[in-house]
Amino acid sequence: MSEPREPAAAVPAAMVTRRLVLRPPRDSDLDTLMALYADPAVTRFCAAATPHGRDATQSQLRAWMAHWEQRGFGHWAIAERDQPDGLIGFGGLMHRSVAGHAGLYLYYRITPQAWGRGLASEMAQYAFAQAFEQRQEPAVVAAVLPNNAPTRKTLEGLGLRPKGTLADGPGSAAALLYELTADRWAALPRVEPEAVAFAA
Repeated sequence: MSEPREPAAAVPAAMVTRRLVLRPPRDSDLDTLMALYADPAVTRFCAAATPHGRDATQSQLRAWMAHWEQRGFGHWAIAERDQPDGLIGFGGLMHRSVAGHAGLYLYYRITPQAWGRGLASEMAQYAFAQAFEQRQEPAVVAAVLPNNAPTRKTLEGLGLRPKGTLADGPGSAAALLYELTADRWAALPRVEPEAVAFAA
């Protein structure tokens, strides 16, 4: 006898922040995601964790869509409000396990043309508000390679703090694990995301 299926969660329509439109991903985003992953500037610090080829990328995209269907949240397709039909990247929160460490992980990949304006931070702050204030999650984590200074600066600016290392993290070297707890989030001031300079 098969296990009863968990009822599918309602997938919301697009959400809007001050500068961004955030919507669940869909199959038609595949070519955009492939083009993003084909950019060496985007994958400079995460090449080993980036799907290669159409089938692998489609598999990842469908896993993101399944997370939405099962849990009612997940990674978004991200556009700017003044150009809502042109995606600048993907990102958000998903439950997953990296190198044996399970948690609610922050992820984002943004096209280089949109770097340095605090857009990833704006998306992340909206995601954190949902996680901590609506879903009462205890913590959010992120994995980043030690030499990825821009992302580390972004994470630290968002209030995440180093928690340890992942021996077999998403990349060719051990990754650093960052964490933001619900208590720390509640104590942080709500400020405009700081722009972080990225060097291609």
